Amino acid sequence: MSHLDPRELASSVDDRVSSAPTEQGGSPESPPVPVLPPELVEPLRADLFDAAFTVEGIDDILGPVAATAIMRDHLVPARRVLDRLGETPATTMLRLFGLGEAVTHAELDEAFPRVRAAGLLRIGLVREAEDGLRAACDLRPYGDEEHTWWVVSDLAEVTTGRPLHPDHVLGVGGASLTLARWTPRTPVGRVLDLGTGCGVQALHAGTHADEIVATDLSARAVAFATFTAELAGQRWDLRQGDLFTPVVHDGVPEQFDLVVSNPPFVISPRRAGLPRYEYRDGGREGDALVEAFVRGVGAHLAPGGVACFLANWEVAAGAQWQERWRAWLDAPECAGLDAWVIAREQQDVAEYAETWARDGGHRPGTAEYDRWIDAWLDDFEARGVESVRFGVVVLQRPAEGRERWIELDEVTGAVDSPMGPHVARGLTARTRLHSLDDEALFADTYVAAADVTEERHTRPGASDPSVILIRQGGGFRRAIQADTALAAFVSVCDGELPAQVAVTAIAALTDEDPVDLRARLSGPVRRLLADGLLVPAATAVDHE
Repeated sequence: MSHLDPRELASSVDDRVSSAPTEQGGSPESPPVPVLPPELVEPLRADLFDAAFTVEGIDDILGPVAATAIMRDHLVPARRVLDRLGETPATTMLRLFGLGEAVTHAELDEAFPRVRAAGLLRIGLVREAEDGLRAACDLRPYGDEEHTWWVVSDLAEVTTGRPLHPDHVLGVGGASLTLARWTPRTPVGRVLDLGTGCGVQALHAGTHADEIVATDLSARAVAFATFTAELAGQRWDLRQGDLFTPVVHDGVPEQFDLVVSNPPFVISPRRAGLPRYEYRDGGREGDALVEAFVRGVGAHLAPGGVACFLANWEVAAGAQWQERWRAWLDAPECAGLDAWVIAREQQDVAEYAETWARDGGHRPGTAEYDRWIDAWLDDFEARGVESVRFGVVVLQRPAEGRERWIELDEVTGAVDSPMGPHVARGLTARTRLHSLDDEALFADTYVAAADVTEERHTRPGASDPSVILIRQGGGFRRAIQADTALAAFVSVCDGELPAQVAVTAIAALTDEDPVDLRARLSGPVRRLLADGLLVPAATAVDHE
C-alpha cells in the first residue's frame, strides 16, 4: 500500500515504465504521466470552461451523428465537421485531444490563454512532435446532470494508431459508464472506489459522500486519478495496491458505507508471451479475481453498507449461470450478505475472445490477432467453459441481525438510465419483503407506480384476453404476465383499499376461496413490489 505525493507517484511511474519488462505490466514506450502544478489548476479549468470544452459544448459543435461516432472511436464524421468549422478554442482542443491531430504553438496559446502552450508542455498534456504539438494523453470532458469534470487518461488506440501498452490507463469507457448509471447515489459517509483507473467512479462519489478512498494496483492509474481529482477540485485518499490490501491495517479491514468497483474483470489467457493489460486483466486464472472480490468485500462493508460492482463470470458447458454465484455466495466470507446479481449480457467463448482481442488494438486478418484468439480458446477449453456472462452485482451488509436474502436475476433488455435510484429502491423493497409474512404483506395498502400500464392482447373474435401484461415504463422495464385476478388486484391499488380487502372482493367475483387466492397472489405481488411496479401507499410520494 502506498500513500504518495502526486509528484513522487508520477516519478515512481516513470521509473517503473522505463525499467519494467513488458510482460510484467510496464512498457518502455509508455509516455510520462502528466502532473498538474497547484498554480495551474484554476487557469486550466477556466480555459476549458471558457472554451465550452464540455460534454454539452462538444455535442453542440459536432452534432448527434459525429458526437455519437466519436464515442465509438470512429473519428471520420468528427473530422469532417471540424474541417468545415472555423478555428475556435473548442475545435482546437477537439482536434488535439479528440482526433489526435498536431496543432501549433500559436493555436494552443489562443485556445488556452491562461495556461498557453508552455504551460501544457510543463504539465505534460502535450508533447513536441515533428509536425507541431500533439496530445501526450487523453483529456476529455465528462459530467452528470449537475456537474462538469475532465478525465485524464492514456490516449486510445484509435488516436495513436498503435496497440495499447500493457500499463494503459483507460479513459471513460462503456463499463465505467454502466457502473456509474447503476450505482445508488444515497448520501453516505465513506466510499471505497476499488480499481479507480482514471477516477470516473470517484468523481461521482464526490457528489454524495463525505470521504473517498480510491485504490488501484497500477501506480500509473493512481497518478492519472490524482490529476483528475485535482482538476475537479475534489479530495480523494488515493492508495496503490492489489484488491483490498490498501484498506487493511495490521489485519484489520477498514469499513465503508459504499464500495464501488469496475475491477479488471476480463477473463484473459495466461499464455507466456502475451501482454497483460493492467486496466482489464486481473492477473488471475479465469474469473478468480471476481471471486476474490466477492469473498473479500463483505469484511469492508459497515452495517447497512452496499457494494455495487461489475463482473464477468464463466459458465461451464451444460451449467446454468446461477450455479457460479451460488457457490461463491455460499462461502463463509459471504455469510450474512444480501446479494442481488443482475445478469445482463452473454457471449460464447469465440465472441468473447474477439471482443477483447480488438480491445487490445489487434485486428482480424493479422497473425497477432489469431494468436490471441487461439490463446483464449485454449484457455476456455482447458476449463470446459462454454460462455461468459456480464452483469451488475449488488451486495449489502444488513444494518441489523436477520437472515439474508439472495436474488439471482436476469435482465437482458433495455433499462432506464440512470438505474441507481431504482437499485436503491429495489434494495429497500427486497429487504422489507424479506421480513414480511403473507399476513403482514396483505395488511398493507399499495399504489400502482405512475409508469405502470396494462396491456391486453385478444385473439380476433374472442371475448376474453389471451394475454394480460403489467408493464413497467422505467426501471427494469419489466413486462409481467398476469391472470385476471392479478390484473384486477393491480387495478384497485389506489392507496385507499387494503390489499386483503381487495383480495376478498376479487375472490367473491371469481368464486374463489380468499385464502387460496391470497396464497396464489403472494408471489406475483411480491415480484411487483420488489421491482417497484407496486409501492406501499405510505412511501408512494418517494417513488414519483
